[in-house]
Amino acid sequence: MNKNISSPFDFDAESVVLGSAILEKKAMPEVAQHLRADMFYYDNHRIIFAALMRMYNGRRDIDLITVADELRRNNELEKVEGPYYITKLCSQVVSTVHLKEHCLIVKELYLRREIIKGLTQLLGTAQDMSMDIADVVCEMQELATRVEKDAVKADNLRNMETLMNDTLTQAKGRIENSTNGVTGTDTGLTDLNKITGGWQRGDLVVIAARPATGKTMFSLFLAQIAAKTGMNAVFFSIEMQGERLGDRFILMESDVNPYRWRTGTTDEREWNEAFSTAESLAELPIIIDDSPSMSMDYIRAQSRMLKSRGKCDIIFIDYLQLSDMKGSVKENRNREQEVATAARKAKLLAKEMDCPVILLSQLNREAENRYGGKPQLSDLRESGAIEQDADIVVMLYRPALYNIPTDKDSGYPTEGLGVLNIAKHRNGETGNVYFSHNKSMTKIGDYVPPMEWLMKQAK
Repeated sequence: MNKNISSPFDFDAESVVLGSAILEKKAMPEVAQHLRADMFYYDNHRIIFAALMRMYNGRRDIDLITVADELRRNNELEKVEGPYYITKLCSQVVSTVHLKEHCLIVKELYLRREIIKGLTQLLGTAQDMSMDIADVVCEMQELATRVEKDAVKADNLRNMETLMNDTLTQAKGRIENSTNGVTGTDTGLTDLNKITGGWQRGDLVVIAARPATGKTMFSLFLAQIAAKTGMNAVFFSIEMQGERLGDRFILMESDVNPYRWRTGTTDEREWNEAFSTAESLAELPIIIDDSPSMSMDYIRAQSRMLKSRGKCDIIFIDYLQLSDMKGSVKENRNREQEVATAARKAKLLAKEMDCPVILLSQLNREAENRYGGKPQLSDLRESGAIEQDADIVVMLYRPALYNIPTDKDSGYPTEGLGVLNIAKHRNGETGNVYFSHNKSMTKIGDYVPPMEWLMKQAK
């Protein structure tokens, strides 16, 4: 950074911090907790602090002589004006009583410099008409994120007394908010609610399936259920245009024939019903984003904006492998590493937004090569890191698509049968959940075996 009047700094604060770290044995743990070498304004101060950190991490004694020796061995002593300058730093120290405050001064001025530098660059980017506005917004969000990480003053270190109080407070909240055992967002399926307790805040839920299995329709069902219970749902559709999602919402809520709706051959009764249904759906708190180029950073920026407006309680992303990962190219990552990074960002998004994130994912072809096409965790396409970061992994499976007349696990007939295999559940049990659906997957609900099957079982 150019050292000019617009770059705030405090020479005395930096000097006192470095001098205290050299003179006082108990000072370095405090300093290391708050500062990094790049937070110092002066080059020689950055060099000295980097040397102190090497010595501290290596558990070596720190004093005037050892610090000078460390710098000499790294050919840096002359860069910091020799032993005299180190002695001068130590002479600045009168007391270490206010060391933490001095560290925070250095840190705050660093953050101000970063904001000034970042906003200056953003101003140039915003004035560049060749830049896509979405990229400008993403750069602005990245600046805010970078500064925010260093600016957060919350102390995450808690003793057991504090931890137990916080744990009981959270448990009490679950008890007060529980409705028939559902402590999170209603899933719309009784058996799924029993296993998960509803979608929980901060959880990343991966719903994986082969193409054309119905994962988009199932996620729209989940979004609609969440919205009907008063949750603000945000649906990021990377694959499908918003109007096509609108078609599916209407078909889910009405008795309009899906084929006639798609082919434009609806009769007057169906059109009137569709119109009435659309008016009703318009009142649901669901926001659709169908931007054609959508990265996880873009999704995070939009989610933060909506969260600040109180309009983001649950997030849906359809789907992971289609998200724009061009930001990873400069880091020379392969496709598997890109997907792993995107999955990790989805998990961090769930924690940051403090809401469930439902992330759809493709399965590889291995499932189809297996008899019956039943998916396994190893079928998650391109990255085992998806399994690692997810709190819940749901494998969506429709055995009838593989011409299997009877489900092996349940014995149910497969016509109209959907299977949700909870293959991973970080905080609970795993197992199968069965749901019913029509041929177009526009009607989804709890599974009830047909009467003929029940009568056969009773014999």
